[in-house]
Amino acid sequence: MAKSRFFFQASLVGILGVAVLGSTLVVSRPDYSFFDPLLDIKAIISQQYVTAPDEKAMQLAAINGMVESLNDPYTVYVPPTESKTFTKELTGDYVGIGAQVQVRDGWLTIVTPLEDSPAFKAGILPDDRVVEINGKSTFGLTSDDSVGMLTGEPGTKANLVIERKGQKMPMTITRERIVTKTVKGFHWEKGSGESGSWQYMIDPARKVAFIRLTQFTPTSAAEVTETLKSLGADKGDIKGLIFDLRGNPGGVLQDAEEIADLFLSEGVIVSTKGRAVRESIVRATKEGTLPDFPMVMLINGSSASASEVLSGALVDNKRAITVGTRTFGKGLVQTVHSLPSGRGQLKVTEQRHYLPSGRSLHRSDDSKEWGVDPTPGFYVPVTDAELIEMFKVRRAEEAISNSQHNDADAKWSDAGWISEHLKDKQLSAALQAIQTKLDTGEWKPTGQPLPEIGAAASQDLAKARILRDRLEHELIRIDRKIDGLEAAAADKDVPLDLWPETVDVANGHVDVFDKDGKLVGKFKVPSNDLERWLIDAGVKKEEGDKAADKKPAEAPK
Repeated sequence: MAKSRFFFQASLVGILGVAVLGSTLVVSRPDYSFFDPLLDIKAIISQQYVTAPDEKAMQLAAINGMVESLNDPYTVYVPPTESKTFTKELTGDYVGIGAQVQVRDGWLTIVTPLEDSPAFKAGILPDDRVVEINGKSTFGLTSDDSVGMLTGEPGTKANLVIERKGQKMPMTITRERIVTKTVKGFHWEKGSGESGSWQYMIDPARKVAFIRLTQFTPTSAAEVTETLKSLGADKGDIKGLIFDLRGNPGGVLQDAEEIADLFLSEGVIVSTKGRAVRESIVRATKEGTLPDFPMVMLINGSSASASEVLSGALVDNKRAITVGTRTFGKGLVQTVHSLPSGRGQLKVTEQRHYLPSGRSLHRSDDSKEWGVDPTPGFYVPVTDAELIEMFKVRRAEEAISNSQHNDADAKWSDAGWISEHLKDKQLSAALQAIQTKLDTGEWKPTGQPLPEIGAAASQDLAKARILRDRLEHELIRIDRKIDGLEAAAADKDVPLDLWPETVDVANGHVDVFDKDGKLVGKFKVPSNDLERWLIDAGVKKEEGDKAADKKPAEAPK
């Protein structure tokens, strides 16, 4: 038991750059004077406050106050009540039915069942609405509330009512231990019966494979190794690989190091340094290294921590190129300490990651460089709107379903088709780059030159200022709503909004006329923020049906 526990703890190195230590933490307390004012204040409040205080809430607030004073969002206290959720996020290991869910139109909805999970075996499909769990309606519940009802002990049953295309179907699913699989292909293809599989060979003619890693868990390195060997990578059957780390927030650092070691026969993978910890350098080993073939690492601003360690190691050792945008810049290592007597856990930042080049991965507010950059000439930025469209298509392609997909028109090896059909110009650029490399022997740019150093910081500064302005406008709107509510409470007829909040005006249009009724211009509405801006500008509804009756004058020519 002790050996298996040690293996489990040692494997959880680096969740979002986290290391996991033993079950108890021995802390030296040489200076008790630190606690004197805290004890005095606690005693006064406990004895003299007008009502009996919640001492557990006071204790939690005191702990959080100490942690928050560090101004480090990655150092956090996890109370005992949240330990199960924390461990689930840390390891991807839990007991339940095995499905990704979200709340849609007020109801719990299946995004996709997980591979080989009880939900998949029971015939759960993407977009199924879970209307009841154990006799309780899911309408109005949060996803966390519903997930709490779906998880439980192994062997126990979850009684569901599923609504599919207007028909309700009762289902009883036995909960099992779920270990979330983190390796995905570019498309899920149904097989015979209830079987199916991920498709990894995106260009079979050139033998170009594609792997997407969603996070780093204690099983990720084994999953990547198994997948690549199933494709014959160890026998030379793969001639090129696209490794997608976009949106991967990181995870177990040890697995990132092991995956990097698959592709590197020598050189530094990563180093870590900290005030209370000696410098540690992880080097690649020759044993088990896969044959050399061109590699593209797909990265973006949501690729963080262990994702940056992996992509940075391969780029710095000239084993791969990167396509996309600069990574997030989380180069910190946290250690999870379990407090004595089950008093919770403390995740503490103790070290920083450094790439083989010596560059720090971590980003501070004044950093001009951080994370991992795209290779020059392979910078492929995307707008928020483009990203949303890509996610929509990806969700459909990656949904694990027993229903047959129509793949007759699919042209996965066509970079242009991928850009048009998958709405994924970064994957398109990566595929085009690796195809050109295989055809000509050269890496030819398929993106843009890198932005100037400091430009990214300037862009973020502009975004921060926009956010601040929006918050200020929102405060103004809240103040006006309060004024309206107060007026309404006093029986005054004051409209609180220009239109009901359920109205979706995004992608609509606005016609603006001058005081003489001449059309000034037509404008597309990019988002539902329009009402807020109009209210802030003092715009009011016209009385009665004047707006509807007024006929716009002909636009000036």
